[in-house]
Amino acid sequence: MLSLGAGVQSTTLALLSAAGDLPKLDGAIFADTGWEPAAVYRHLDRLDAEVLKPAGIPLYRVLAGNIRDDALDPEHRFASMPLFIRNPDGGDGMTRRQCTSEYKLKPIKRQARNLLGYPHPKPVPRGLHAEQWIGISRDEIGRAKDSGIQYLRSRFPLLDLTGAAGEGWTRDDCLRYLKANGWESTPKSACIGCPFHGNAQWRRLRDEQPAEWADAVAFDAAIRAGNARGNAPGKPLLGEAYLHRSRLPLDRAPIDRVTAHEWAQRQTDVFGQVADAELEEGDPDGCSPWSCRSGRAA
Repeated sequence: MLSLGAGVQSTTLALLSAAGDLPKLDGAIFADTGWEPAAVYRHLDRLDAEVLKPAGIPLYRVLAGNIRDDALDPEHRFASMPLFIRNPDGGDGMTRRQCTSEYKLKPIKRQARNLLGYPHPKPVPRGLHAEQWIGISRDEIGRAKDSGIQYLRSRFPLLDLTGAAGEGWTRDDCLRYLKANGWESTPKSACIGCPFHGNAQWRRLRDEQPAEWADAVAFDAAIRAGNARGNAPGKPLLGEAYLHRSRLPLDRAPIDRVTAHEWAQRQTDVFGQVADAELEEGDPDGCSPWSCRSGRAA
């Protein structure tokens, strides 16, 4: 089965399987956080209608709740997002990242168990497993890791292919393949208000999806004191929470591209260059359920 995030790499795997260039998948699982951009849902619908169904590959859309609504509901248990915190003493912090496990890993594991015929709490017999394809390309090979779950064995088919520069397909190889097959518009899959967005993603949201930008701005203001459940007992977050790493309100955060002169002034060393690249493009780990830097396949 394919862990389908509906982004570049996982869409590439879906197309390769449907075309017969990789073994036929028995299914694809999309873990919906309830707060994906409209472009992702449109892309997923098209992928299902034009690629998966004609190839006989069922798509399973699984949901653990709506991450946006849950964060603002004082009655709902909420798995925290990795919010940027400005502490009372002026120092910087970050809340623990639990949302990937709660809204992606758990529903994927639940569906995998169902497909194997052993829904929770029935134990999955030792030796029985599903092979799970994960879209990790060669340029992010360091993110390839096993699920740590005996009934889910991870496989990374892109690493077994021969790309333009040798063994293993890169993200650029995937982009070329998608473009050649009419899928160049494949979006990046991440929640509308994901704190791991880089400035480039925030700008695209503001300039191209104004309704979703307004939604993210409103959410950013609403979580200034942390999630609603945490504040309900009268114990507010010690500090202020923000979606942008500048720890400024999203509609006032410095998300516009710097000038070439400003950029040159900032490049003092290689560490500064890496930091600037991450600020612009976002966390390279993104929101892949099985390969994020702080999530665990528990």
